[in-house]
Amino acid sequence: MKHPAHSRTVMNEMVLPNDTNTLNNLMGGRLLHWMDIAAAIAAQKHSQKIVVTASVDSVSFGKSIKLGDVVTLQAEVSRAFNSSMEVYIKVWAENIPTGEKFLSNEAYYTFVALDRNGSPLKTPGLEPQTEEETKRFDGALRRRQLRLILAGKMQPDEATELKALFVKD
Repeated sequence: MKHPAHSRTVMNEMVLPNDTNTLNNLMGGRLLHWMDIAAAIAAQKHSQKIVVTASVDSVSFGKSIKLGDVVTLQAEVSRAFNSSMEVYIKVWAENIPTGEKFLSNEAYYTFVALDRNGSPLKTPGLEPQTEEETKRFDGALRRRQLRLILAGKMQPDEATELKALFVKD
């Protein structure tokens, strides 16, 4: 059974003094914590199961998010595999008084659905509805193969989707 790509979560947080470093910038660890929560909610909505974080792709920090800014996190499942789901997340920061708003981060998280004993469970498939969702859905298999190679769980010559990017017939 395939579900439409609709498992989205939007979460807002205000950067408070306890969330900042000595320069009054949001601490990276706090942002990663919020990203993990938003992404987990999206994965749980999709699978209707308990989920755990399996991996996080590269996250880089560009412009600093400041004390008092409002952080908006938007997470959505980009593809479901057997028991795992890839979740795409975007993070915006906004200074309400000035109206300045900027994209701060993007990342892909991978979650695994588990039963109460910690055994993996099958997740429902996902059917992309828009061109953007289709693009992320198609790229998810390549990203998954790269993750598996880097984790030592797949040999590079088995990564047919990745090879297709580099090897021309």
